[in-house]
Amino acid sequence: MANTTVRGAQAIHGQNPQFLVETVIRNRIYESAYWKEHCFALTAESLIDPAIKLRAIGGVYGNQKPTEFLCLLLKLLQIQPEKEILLEYLQADEFKYLRALAAVYIRMTFRAVDVYEILEPLLKDYRKLRYRDQSGYYLTYMDEFVDQLLNEERVCDLILPRISKRAVLEENGELAPRQSRLLAAMEGKDEEKTRGRHRSTSRDGSHSSRSARTSPSARSRSRSGSPSQGGGSDTRLASPRPTRSVSPAGRSISPDRM
Repeated sequence: MANTTVRGAQAIHGQNPQFLVETVIRNRIYESAYWKEHCFALTAESLIDPAIKLRAIGGVYGNQKPTEFLCLLLKLLQIQPEKEILLEYLQADEFKYLRALAAVYIRMTFRAVDVYEILEPLLKDYRKLRYRDQSGYYLTYMDEFVDQLLNEERVCDLILPRISKRAVLEENGELAPRQSRLLAAMEGKDEEKTRGRHRSTSRDGSHSSRSARTSPSARSRSRSGSPSQGGGSDTRLASPRPTRSVSPAGRSISPDRM
């Protein structure tokens, strides 16, 4: 009973959801100690705790041992949680391995249009992920992992169900054309440069208009208001003052008394 799909589960791509994992890998998962100890009787709610504790993604390693990530993925296929719950998994930004787990499940079970609409926003997530395979551990990134889910046929040692190409969905009108973030950023820079040119042009124009407002008559008035240097009719001659003689005693004597 522990390895059977939940009662009332819907068929995915015309088959039992657990059959999306290859038979050899699925049997190894059933035989693994992690599956028997940590995946028994898990629900959509209680699965969050072991998913948060994940430290790596991947398929099989060593002597074809399944990773904990692969065991939890099979458990998701077995209990088949609702779409709203999976979207909540994706929105948990602080738990990147829970997000990666939900992304793989969505890629394997959802329609092609939903896959592109839900997973493409995750291409903005550049956090590091630890990947485990036959050769050991290595680092990858969330956006690279999601790109593999959208474009490659095999991820985490699982053969992914085929989905329609994005170009085909765009031609059929089922999906809007994808907006390039790089192109949008370049267009934004071009707009900023254009605004800068308009601002500099407007400043130069206002400066020239202010200089043009100073008319020749105003400039001539400013020049005429300055003191004349030619000694015209306005020039005034200062009358000489009577000189004073100083007596030996240091007193001043007026000219009349001399």
